Amino acid sequence: MGESHGLMGIPGMGMSGVGFFGLLVIGFLAGYVAEKTMNREHGFLTNILVGIAGAFVGGTIAGIAGISFYGFLGNLVVAILGAILILWIFGRSAPRRTR
Repeated sequence: MGESHGLMGIPGMGMSGVGFFGLLVIGFLAGYVAEKTMNREHGFLTNILVGIAGAFVGGTIAGIAGISFYGFLGNLVVAILGAILILWIFGRSAPRRTR
């Protein structure tokens, strides 16, 4: 008791108890906030994918760190932080484009 199971029932993998529709909403919101925070321009689908990946990354890091998060707001915050981390890492590793 006490350990939350997240994405696909795996402990510490984010998105606990939000359902499929909640996953899409949180994914979009997290991707959108991360996009604006990191000064990027993505489309709707990319925002959802980045947000869902961010939830996975953020949930994994929170689980490793022993940080518990619950409900829509907790999952959203973790997903936003994970999505920002993904975009930051991607931005650091991608070759610079000249205009």
